[in-house]
Amino acid sequence: MFTGCGTALVTPFKKDQSLDESTLRKLARRQIDAGIDFLVPCGTTGESPTLTRAEHLRVIEIVVDEANGKTPVLGGAGGYNTQEVIALARELERVGASGILSVTPYYNRPTQEGLFQHYRAIAGSVHLPLVVYSVQSRTGVNVEPATLARLAEIENIVAVKEASGSISQIVNVLHEVPPQFHVLSGDDAITIPVIALGGCGVISTVANQIPGPMAQLAHAALSGDFPTARQIHSRYLPLMNVNFVEANPIPVKAAMALMGLLEPVWRLPLCAPSAANLARIESVLESLGLLGSVPVAG
Repeated sequence: MFTGCGTALVTPFKKDQSLDESTLRKLARRQIDAGIDFLVPCGTTGESPTLTRAEHLRVIEIVVDEANGKTPVLGGAGGYNTQEVIALARELERVGASGILSVTPYYNRPTQEGLFQHYRAIAGSVHLPLVVYSVQSRTGVNVEPATLARLAEIENIVAVKEASGSISQIVNVLHEVPPQFHVLSGDDAITIPVIALGGCGVISTVANQIPGPMAQLAHAALSGDFPTARQIHSRYLPLMNVNFVEANPIPVKAAMALMGLLEPVWRLPLCAPSAANLARIESVLESLGLLGSVPVAG
């Protein structure tokens, strides 16, 4: 279900900081029309820590409605309180999510045994497939390959979004887990090597801006057409890189605003990028012919 290219959707807000439901619907439809394989709302790219529980569920409901049973929806449900994550995961199941993406607990930095017990408890609380999200740079804790191998023995823990940034770790993960357990790149720029090593795709940030090309890149790599995948990668690498000149999703939302896709609004503690970085983002968009390339949201 979760192979190819999935988009870690941003959450659009209005100028008054409220959830922009009409723009969210447009963004979801744009992704589906571009041929994206699955949608990932309410992850960290979706500013989930700043959403109320009602907003979190409403975002999932809207994306599920737009997907209309044709595109899987992998809803975010992670955190450092296992019982709260379980409660949220059950609600996501109730509103129609196809699966759960659960980021590792942050701040309290559990041991590997604690991580195993955390994910086993979540998986045992729902019938949905669960994807582990390992991103040590953001959470302070790494899911080690041996721990993923243990988790892969649990029937509904089906994949990992591997965003360690370490090819060496990804190699070891792929060596440790069984073939039916999917390894997804959590970094756009290393999608091709992850797939070449045996990965099944990417959960992408840059697909917010270029869903069609990123889906094409993933599909080409998965079919063994690496020349085509490399050509797409080379063209859009500057955009992949500029999306991280400041903390995600600051740059990607700034770029989408320049493209006319949404209002440039973040929730604190995130804020607008510096003038210098905004100029860098604008320059990259202009070089790719993406500046103001779509109608203004609203």
